[in-house]
Amino acid sequence: MSTLSEKEKEKYLNELFEFLKLPSISADSRYKDTMIKTAEWLSKELLKSGCDSSNVYETKGHPIVYGEKFVDESYPTILVYGHYDVQPPDPIELWTNPPFEPVIKNTEIHPEGAIFARGACDDKGQVFMHVKAFEQLIKKDKLNCNVKFMIEGEEEVGSDNLEKFLIENKAKLAADVILISDTGLSNLDKPTFTVGLRGLSYMEIKITGPNRDLHSGLYGGALANPINILSDMISSLIDSKGRITIPGFYDEVLEIDKSKRESIEQMSKFDNDHFKNSIGLKETKGEDGYSTLERLSIRPTLDVNGIWGGYTGEGSKTVIPSEASAKISMRLVPKQNWEKISELFTNHIKNITPNSVSIDVTTHHGGNPYITPEDFKGYESAINAYKDSFGIDPIPQKDGGSIPIVPMFESILGIKTVLMGFGLDSDAIHSPNENYGVKNFFIGIETIQNFYKHFGN
Repeated sequence: MSTLSEKEKEKYLNELFEFLKLPSISADSRYKDTMIKTAEWLSKELLKSGCDSSNVYETKGHPIVYGEKFVDESYPTILVYGHYDVQPPDPIELWTNPPFEPVIKNTEIHPEGAIFARGACDDKGQVFMHVKAFEQLIKKDKLNCNVKFMIEGEEEVGSDNLEKFLIENKAKLAADVILISDTGLSNLDKPTFTVGLRGLSYMEIKITGPNRDLHSGLYGGALANPINILSDMISSLIDSKGRITIPGFYDEVLEIDKSKRESIEQMSKFDNDHFKNSIGLKETKGEDGYSTLERLSIRPTLDVNGIWGGYTGEGSKTVIPSEASAKISMRLVPKQNWEKISELFTNHIKNITPNSVSIDVTTHHGGNPYITPEDFKGYESAINAYKDSFGIDPIPQKDGGSIPIVPMFESILGIKTVLMGFGLDSDAIHSPNENYGVKNFFIGIETIQNFYKHFGN
């Protein structure tokens, strides 16, 4: 139950709309000035909400916003992380409203209304919950923690400059917990609490055959077609039982006891039919011996994210392409190391490449899996915070997604992370018509305040 007045709710939504109207697209160099403008807007908002200081720090890429509020040296310190950059909105024609002109619409899932805009959930809406929860605690004179905000502008493009900022500002960023809202929950009736993330290894393959595109009539049948070769290689990476065939891939995988798996399945009450229907599929598919929920969370994966080569324009052009390429991501589970997996992938791909073509393998980026330990005060505080807001204990759940910077935080700063997300699977993040429930936004503000209450005691 929200303790915000109707006037406060209206004010907070209007301020969030200002944030969402700024097209902070980190992947597109045309928006470089807008990225700076967005960072400056957010920095001023932190000051208005109660920070003692707030600054915009330049990097080789997009700036990082840092603000802090010091209350008492005897209090614990919370470091809030988030990102103000957003994914490109393409394809624009599939949006029902312009992506940077936020509107509230009532939907079947959100009868109280949902905010439709790029960044509504990922991650501007969730970042703004923290700013407003902080503002509320100051207003009520209930801020029992020192607070630091670190909001970056490159999460959607790999956070290339964040590590350097962490290393150079280790003392400034010292804290007792890192609090992040960039995940989700199952629903508002039976909320889940993300306690683990899969890691990521993101690779690119380029196959080169002849030194130029060739006429398929004059040359077809006499040489290897790079697209055919690439297709064969990719199809060999997963066997008929859904197992990844890269030698050594499963060597470090942490296997979970079957009884514990069954307990998690029973607690979560995962609806497989709803899952299929929500994405327009008749059947699910994956590794044999595991449920859909387990495939989504505790098992590693390999997926082709893009494939191209040859002629793809309108009409026909009969060519054998000179090159064919693909981008492949692998989601990793506890004990797997993303750099080792990237190396195993590279070696395997080179080993199965026929002599009729040449191969180039690129490692783009990655990150290791992460688990929030149950004996950490942040874990207990989050459980109690959800219980205060929702009236029931949340279900601890490992998330299938990856936030590579989370294990990096622990490695560099030595601080553990708590993930308190309030989005839903239906929020269409990274897709047209991204949205975020108004009720989710306000209950997030309440739950974050409850976390402070428990963590500061």
